[in-house]
Amino acid sequence: MSTTDFPQTGGSTDPYAQSQDTTSGPVFTVTGQDWDEVVAGVDPDASERIVVNMGPQHPSTHGVLRLILEIEGESVTEARCGIGYLHTGIEKNMEYRTWTQGVTFCTRMDYLAPIHYEAAYVLGVEKLLGITDQVPEKAQVLRVMMMEVNRISSHLVAIATGGMEIGALTVMTVGFRERELCLDVFEMFSGLRMNHAYVRPGGVALDVPEGGLDAVDRFVALMRKRLPELAALCNQNPIFKGRLKDVGYLDLAGCLALGVTGPALRSTGYDWDLRKKQPYSGYETYDFDVITRDEPDAYGRFRIRLDEMNESLRIVEQCVARLRTLEGAPVMVADKKIAWPSQLAVGPDGQGNSLEHIRHIMGESMEALIHHFKLVTEGFRVPAGQVYTSLESPRGELSCHLVSDGGTRPYRAHFRDPSFSNLQATAAMSEGGMLADVIVAIASIDPVMGGVDR
Repeated sequence: MSTTDFPQTGGSTDPYAQSQDTTSGPVFTVTGQDWDEVVAGVDPDASERIVVNMGPQHPSTHGVLRLILEIEGESVTEARCGIGYLHTGIEKNMEYRTWTQGVTFCTRMDYLAPIHYEAAYVLGVEKLLGITDQVPEKAQVLRVMMMEVNRISSHLVAIATGGMEIGALTVMTVGFRERELCLDVFEMFSGLRMNHAYVRPGGVALDVPEGGLDAVDRFVALMRKRLPELAALCNQNPIFKGRLKDVGYLDLAGCLALGVTGPALRSTGYDWDLRKKQPYSGYETYDFDVITRDEPDAYGRFRIRLDEMNESLRIVEQCVARLRTLEGAPVMVADKKIAWPSQLAVGPDGQGNSLEHIRHIMGESMEALIHHFKLVTEGFRVPAGQVYTSLESPRGELSCHLVSDGGTRPYRAHFRDPSFSNLQATAAMSEGGMLADVIVAIASIDPVMGGVDR
């Protein structure tokens, strides 16, 4: 009879179990005595503990996560994450697509923050191309506006699913109701509710649609009314607060040691936000505050997300004001060898080239048709080199490492996903707590497994 994971105590040799070291740890070969006595001699507490699988399932993770928990009664003594159930090979697939087509892959990683992933990738491509300063101002403003609407929609899902997991179904229905307003804005500006491929190397895919800015104004006004209702429903609710307070505690030292960023880090009081610390896309020109709290638990992270949505509305209002002064301005770089695809329009069939562009390439200019064909099928070349870009996604620090060999497709694309890093805190946040609090702790870091597994 053999068993693993029973360490010898006090450096003495168990008289009934000769041990040998293996790659999986000490192995004891039991030669006699009753099993209960052997276990008691090796680890007095082992008989009181059991290992359970929580999953693979969907505990507020927007994807498939497995938690391997060792429990003693209702207390968690050890917690480990099992990931990989949603692996899609996106990063490898991007090596076989053109630089522009890569946008349609990375937008599917963290599908609750697709605009941020598109932006992180595109900022890297533009830096390799050396066109960062050539991207039109209107395109940068549109990127910021869409990222902030995306931040609101992502935080709403985090709060909604977190509430659902603890039985607060009203929080869930309210959260998803407000998220629909965000998706309406996405659909109006990009033609799609998800997987937008809106941010493109050199700019954005589409100009502001007719009536789009008025629609965003109505969106902001309605969210200004609805968010206080969500806050009133939860902030001082004794049941909701009691369920989140002092659960999933992780202080600043723990966050820094584990590489945890986003609301979990800012709940410790540290104002780390890349929009302020390492500005991109013109964020340094916007007026907004970085939300922090001195409550490094699930309740503090919930309150930070709620307050961050209000700050995002402030930024969106500033974007709309700027866009009203940029009517008719371009949304793509002037270099036609990069500006793919040209002159998009949203028509009855969804998204495609404008009729004017089709007439030009099909009936007026053979050279334009050839250029369009080569640009779409082959893509543009990117100078050899590598680049690392970072931005602040709803879940924390999102980075993209791109390597080019001078060809028309990435030699290597790799993303530093905040959900992947933040999940390392699972053990620190859960061990020593109650089994029922594991879900709250996981929900408070809001991992999206599409980004974790990639």
